[in-house]
Amino acid sequence: MRIVAGEYSSRRIEAPKGNNTRPTLDKVREAVFSSLGGYLEDGWFLDLYAGSGANGLEALSRGAGGAVFVDSSKAAVDVIRRNIKSLQCADKCLVLPVNDKKALVKLQEKQMHFRYVYLDPPYEKQNNAKIIELLQEYDLLEDDAVIVIEALKEDIYPEQIGAFEQYRSAIYGITAIHYYRKRKEGQL
Repeated sequence: MRIVAGEYSSRRIEAPKGNNTRPTLDKVREAVFSSLGGYLEDGWFLDLYAGSGANGLEALSRGAGGAVFVDSSKAAVDVIRRNIKSLQCADKCLVLPVNDKKALVKLQEKQMHFRYVYLDPPYEKQNNAKIIELLQEYDLLEDDAVIVIEALKEDIYPEQIGAFEQYRSAIYGITAIHYYRKRKEGQL
């Protein structure tokens, strides 16, 4: 695996060994970040099911102000920490070795706010609508936040989850990427 573009472009990163983690393919990550505008201006990035940390590290490489990496797997957390160390970006990173809901509570306590959220849980354990509701309930999102969901292409996602509505979807092989942002006042 490698970082696709930006400050750490072409730098190699490692992925956890075994079948417990399904890293986002480089071509999918490249398409997602191009869809987000290519370069991310400041703002914090939440990589909620981080695995290798590739998505959060890509965000940092492309200008995000900071990234939070969440994973409950010790092996994944160890890999994330090694990848952060190899890119020498620890000053912009927070790693939380807990499950998704515990992480959201910790982030609420820290009064964090995210401009970008990437949700890529194991395909068979997707609970993304509930997570998006909790992100809103805990006031963890900036007004212009974008939420990206990586799922199986067969999975159906609602047009709206709370104040967020789906504005784009794309298919890459067996993977679907769904993009959500807050509905603007007066928008039909």
